[in-house]
Amino acid sequence: MRVVTKLDEIKILCVDDEKNVLRALQRVFMDEHFDILTAASGEEGLALIEKNPDILLIISDYRMPGMNGVDFLKKAFEQLPDSIRIVLSGYADTASVVSAINEGKIYKFIPKPWNDDELLLTIKEAIEVYYLRQKNERLADDLMEANDELIQLNEGLEEQVASRTAELKFQIRAMRFSHNVMDAMPAAVLGLAPDGLIVLGNKLSETLFSDKAQSLVGMDWKQIFPENLQYIASCVVENGHAEQEVTINDKAFLVRGAQLPPTEDQEGIVLMLSPQAK
Repeated sequence: MRVVTKLDEIKILCVDDEKNVLRALQRVFMDEHFDILTAASGEEGLALIEKNPDILLIISDYRMPGMNGVDFLKKAFEQLPDSIRIVLSGYADTASVVSAINEGKIYKFIPKPWNDDELLLTIKEAIEVYYLRQKNERLADDLMEANDELIQLNEGLEEQVASRTAELKFQIRAMRFSHNVMDAMPAAVLGLAPDGLIVLGNKLSETLFSDKAQSLVGMDWKQIFPENLQYIASCVVENGHAEQEVTINDKAFLVRGAQLPPTEDQEGIVLMLSPQAK
């Protein structure tokens, strides 16, 4: 696995058939210590990847003549499987991009027009994800080495250790997948416990309700939600479901809420806030 340790070693490839979009992306990173590469098509992007195998992050427009963004990122994944891949798209492309997220192994999609600060924050979060992935893979390697030692010392427990290790790996993989899916969703998703605490929040919800985009887990939703959203949450608690359009931070959202089926150790409600085009 390729390891990048310094910010000035980070290469970002931006692919878009519109030169003004490429210039706008370059301006976003003007004050950052990144090495920015640009390409006007998927074919040009693949050629740059061939010459720069140390590219860490790839940003591609969805609609491009010839090879579209998802097809380009599929091929980019084949050449740079460790890279983080992001799609830019208009609201009209949302459904098709979301359905293609798994196919192109895309980390996230960002709607056009974007907010420069939010875009930069997303890129920095993506880079952090890359470093965390490196750390997790190193920890996984260490875990495997430790397991090998245990197997050698406890031959009688070999089958049990192998089974438990496989289970842990599956759980870790499932957790990573679920977190990535949640963060890639084009909607803010929140899980609220009966005691009033937030127990789940994806990246978009953190950006929406926290100035520093920090984790919302453990916070009291009645203290951070605006009154219109508090009302909807209360309706879900009382009626089991709700659906209503609201405005939050001057942005329109369609809010859908539902109550979780009660189990022995889990109960509460889920809210999904989908951005609405103006």
